[in-house]
Amino acid sequence: MEEEEELNNKICILNNNILFELVRNLEDIIKDVNNKNIISRIKDIIIKMNNLINDNKKNTQLIRNDIKNLKNSINKQFDDLKNNKNNTQTKIYNDGKYEGEFKNGKKEGKGIYYYNNGDKYEGDYKNDKQEGKGTYYYNSGSKYEGEFKNDKKEGKGIYYFNDGDRYEGDWKNDKQEGKGIYYYESGNRYEGDWKNDKKEGKGIFYYNDGERYEGDFKNGNFEGKGIYYLLIKLYLLIFIE
Repeated sequence: MEEEEELNNKICILNNNILFELVRNLEDIIKDVNNKNIISRIKDIIIKMNNLINDNKKNTQLIRNDIKNLKNSINKQFDDLKNNKNNTQTKIYNDGKYEGEFKNGKKEGKGIYYYNNGDKYEGDYKNDKQEGKGTYYYNSGSKYEGEFKNDKKEGKGIYYFNDGDRYEGDWKNDKQEGKGIYYYESGNRYEGDWKNDKKEGKGIFYYNDGERYEGDFKNGNFEGKGIYYLLIKLYLLIFIE
């Protein structure tokens, strides 16, 4: 009987040592985690552990069961951190501040980056880069909504200029390139090919007075073959003697 009691005491001491070590590890983890939800859940586990350590009335089997349950709960918290579920954090960089999701220490998922110059990006991140869907707000008042890749505008997107103009179309390597439509504040409109932020290739330029040009463009200007359609106005004049 004494041998069994001594064995149980040794097991309790061992269990308590395991709990002490887990508590210390969890407390260290909390220092590096900014997600309030996860911190709260981990703190709840620490409280339960401390209650087990201080409860000398529990028998050995119950302690083993509780440790097993706590271990499963701890693994769940670690999985959440590993998979970055709802793990919103804030990190300061030389050029601004990031608030959003991380994975393996890198920006990944949804996030907002506040630049020191007043610009702001809000959208998707992948492998520490702006990639996916997002919106970039410029401090000048201009705005881009669309696709990003490797921190640059790439794919489909809309750029709202601060003077009222708007471009809708393809982007490549941060430039207007491919097919796109440019709407001028004046009412003019261009539809066609773009290269390196310039009208280049085939396109149609519509004037707000009804005239238009269809043909070749190069470096933003009419160049090559094309047809210019004039708006001919007919006037009926009546003279009364």
